[in-house]
Amino acid sequence: MSYHVTLIPGDGIGPEVVDAAVRVVDATGVSVEWERAEGGADTFARTGVALPEATINSVQKNGVGLKGPTATPSSCGFRSINVELRQRLDLYANFRPAQSVPGTVERFDDVDLLVIRENTEGLYSGLEHVVVPGVVESLRIITERASRRVVQFAFDVARRRGRRKVTAVHKANILKLSDGLFLKVAREVAEQHGDIAYDECIVDACAMKLVTNPQQFDVLVMENLFGDIISDLCSGLVGGLGLTASGNIGEELAVFEAVHGTAPDIAGKGIANPTALIRSAALMLEHLGELEAANRVETAIRKVIAAGEATTGDLGGNADTMAFTDAVIASLK
Repeated sequence: MSYHVTLIPGDGIGPEVVDAAVRVVDATGVSVEWERAEGGADTFARTGVALPEATINSVQKNGVGLKGPTATPSSCGFRSINVELRQRLDLYANFRPAQSVPGTVERFDDVDLLVIRENTEGLYSGLEHVVVPGVVESLRIITERASRRVVQFAFDVARRRGRRKVTAVHKANILKLSDGLFLKVAREVAEQHGDIAYDECIVDACAMKLVTNPQQFDVLVMENLFGDIISDLCSGLVGGLGLTASGNIGEELAVFEAVHGTAPDIAGKGIANPTALIRSAALMLEHLGELEAANRVETAIRKVIAAGEATTGDLGGNADTMAFTDAVIASLK
């Protein structure tokens, strides 16, 4: 069977790490036809559009995409294409594993977390306006529908992966209506899954507990902004964004991406660490049902990093992007 996948190289180091991920996926023997598409700051500079309709149409046609990092200007300029992709394609659940990797030096060596983030609403709805000069109002949207489906997704992931507990992260002590609705729905969904433990944690307390004792958590589910922050915090527990995979999942479509930045200071030098996107490609393979290939990729990544002989500079080695990728491919065989 051959799969058709939309490939968005992105900006900065994006094309380099995307090419590395493509090489690894092709080396697994899974047949993928890559359909290259545009998106990001470079695309905007050339065409005046950051996310062309052709790219949206490509993902809708193929059902799945793999995306490199893209740049987003602050305060002004075009809208984040990450947010636009998620909302336009209704990729309502962001899935971020955070697992310790042997060979990296971190405070904890046994972290194993799954962070599930609602992907389509909250403050990321982008509903802002100037009330009077010097006063801006932003609307934080929480709906029963979006809350229910992301919590259901979290329990489905927990059951599929044999996890023991789902924690709803919130600020309902202050945001009594919006996060109160989220918790009400979470409790209703939890009642339908009595075989999986359920608890709740206020977001600021959750952040403190994660940096002191992350082992107390298993699967965490939360609204959009909290998920953006907490998922990055969890990445920091296991080596940083350069090691972290991510998937944006909808009812019928999915886009997998690196969550790190475009690193313009090293773009074009061939020294970027492609681990995050290769691991995201492994999540993509799992999504496609190619579990054996996905496991082989993840195992190969861990072997190379643990050996420490072909790691990139951010991991303490001196290998370039190609050498690291070559080592991962060699470990696949």
